[in-house]
Amino acid sequence: MSSSNPLRDAADRRLPRIAGPSGLVIFGVTGDLSRKKLMPAVYDLANRGLLPPGFSLIGFARREWQDEDFAQEVHDAVKQHARTPFREEVWQQLIQGMRFVQGNFDDDAAFEQLKATIQDLDKAQGTGGNFAFYLSVPPKFFPQVVQQLKKHGLADAPEGSWRRAVIEKPFGHDLGSAQDLNAIVHEVFDPDQVFRIDHYLGKETVQNILALRFANQMFEPIWNRSYVDHVQITMAEDIGIGGRAGYYDGIGAARDVIQNHLLQLMALTAMEEPASFDADALVAEKAKVLGAVKLPKDLGKDTVRGQYSAGWQGGEKAVGYLQEDGIDPKSKTDTYAAIKLQVDNRRWAGVPFYLRTGKRLGRRVTEIAVVFQRAPHSPFDHTATEELGQNAIVIRVQPDEGITVRFGSKVPGTSMEIRDVSMDFAYGESFTESSPEAYERLILDVLLGDANLFPRTEEVELSWNILDPIEEYWDKHGKPAQYPAGTWGPTEADEMLARDGRSWRRP
Repeated sequence: MSSSNPLRDAADRRLPRIAGPSGLVIFGVTGDLSRKKLMPAVYDLANRGLLPPGFSLIGFARREWQDEDFAQEVHDAVKQHARTPFREEVWQQLIQGMRFVQGNFDDDAAFEQLKATIQDLDKAQGTGGNFAFYLSVPPKFFPQVVQQLKKHGLADAPEGSWRRAVIEKPFGHDLGSAQDLNAIVHEVFDPDQVFRIDHYLGKETVQNILALRFANQMFEPIWNRSYVDHVQITMAEDIGIGGRAGYYDGIGAARDVIQNHLLQLMALTAMEEPASFDADALVAEKAKVLGAVKLPKDLGKDTVRGQYSAGWQGGEKAVGYLQEDGIDPKSKTDTYAAIKLQVDNRRWAGVPFYLRTGKRLGRRVTEIAVVFQRAPHSPFDHTATEELGQNAIVIRVQPDEGITVRFGSKVPGTSMEIRDVSMDFAYGESFTESSPEAYERLILDVLLGDANLFPRTEEVELSWNILDPIEEYWDKHGKPAQYPAGTWGPTEADEMLARDGRSWRRP
């Protein structure tokens, strides 16, 4: 007679998710992304027992640091930003594999030093020749770093081991530049060696879209044009550009957020059920959605770009975008973008998808709202249902991760009065384990070679194919509409939905 040990079974399910012998090289290790996200994520993975004992971390940057200076930088970043508690024994194990290489991206000697450091760690730490190269650098340096890796033989894995490249967004600034970059990267790395980071896809709630839709029989039958009125996807920030003027000006909200994050969320919301959850099957279904997207006929009416002006945010006065340090006073860069798209297939024909993003909006929130049609016949008097809105399923990606279902319910009393109520699921209340930071999941997936949360070349190019005509139209037609900081965007965006008899949700 056999017995099942639940603890052992749970551990067995987790075993395949532990990385094998490996190391990570971070280019641009002194930057904000590395300090606030990457280094803390590495520590949190180690703390959760998901990295091998000999895991190695190499920093590459211009600073004149020694190995111990780099270790101190990682220590400070971990203390300040790590999600899990600091444990000395975990730190002491991690520090054994930390090295620093000083140099510029055009410095051949530095890349030779990097090669020697990797070989040294293979012997000392048992990394087995398995290294991922994380390009936490401005996009203009991607080609140079990738070509240096090829020149010095770092992209070529020894027999029986692997090498991988991790590339941060933005991946190009239009279709042409994305194709050029893809060509350069694929000269050096095979497509299955390239991991393009979209950190939104690492969020638990985003992955829960797949569980919500395909693990539950109650949702999928109504997830189509017969029942859905429209879909709203929002990513709102309450902050301005901060110190990112050099990066942000000329890029704008649509290129920074819609081309990657929001179109990926739209693809996951609209896609058909994949044959499996491996990378190829997921990419195939997402690409079908992106390939079926139809732009509005009138880009003037069904797309809006905006730019925040001076206003009040959280009780404090906020300057306008054109008054931010480092911004050209004549800049036409969008800090707000809203677009209406259609997915031209059998499931979604006629259902508009409204995508919007912006800085200096009412509050920080990212959500997907699937809004349903009104009941075709109501036996209730109009007065009984005058306070009733449309049913909706709202997937909250951040900050309060969870799902809300909005529906009508009778108000207690003798009269028949129907009013909206919400049923709420919150990750923080339903599970004792907190959701891992997105970069934890993504770094672990890179080390495991699991590519299902990383956009492929085809998806990147299809997304630019959608956005490029909109950007070209905006370039030719006037200036962005102004909206005061702390509001929910320009009135033109409200008018865009009002023409369709709809309105934006106020999260």
